[in-house]
Amino acid sequence: INSMKKVFFIIAALICTLATPAQAQESNVIHLTKEEFKKKVCDYELTDKVWLYKGDKPAIIDFYADWCGPCRKLSPILEEVATEYKGAIYVYKVNTDKEPEIAQAFGIRALPTLLFIPAKGEPEGNVGFLTKEQLYEAIYSILLPAKEDK
Repeated sequence: INSMKKVFFIIAALICTLATPAQAQESNVIHLTKEEFKKKVCDYELTDKVWLYKGDKPAIIDFYADWCGPCRKLSPILEEVATEYKGAIYVYKVNTDKEPEIAQAFGIRALPTLLFIPAKGEPEGNVGFLTKEQLYEAIYSILLPAKEDK
């Protein structure tokens, strides 16, 4: 019986080991520190009151905190968006507890706050949870508007 238990545990351990890499997905959401934010999005210290986006494609920035329930509910939706639109838009996350200076610079007072940044033009913000449908609507209207045929 002991040898059967050993065989069972060895098989179970192998299954867990083999299954883990397939289940673990690499995230397409990019978590930003202050320095990364200044390099990839906007150096808000140098461009006081003037928006100069550094990215090469549109972006969504999720200002969130780990303790925020609506933020946790929004996170998997943003992960889906980041995967679906990989190569077309960036999805960034800024933890306001770890990066309070960024939150203060952008006047973030409620969570979650999403900042939609078109490739050209001014960003637009949204305070509060968005459903997947509302998020897609914002993507199509702000970040990836359809070009009109002439």
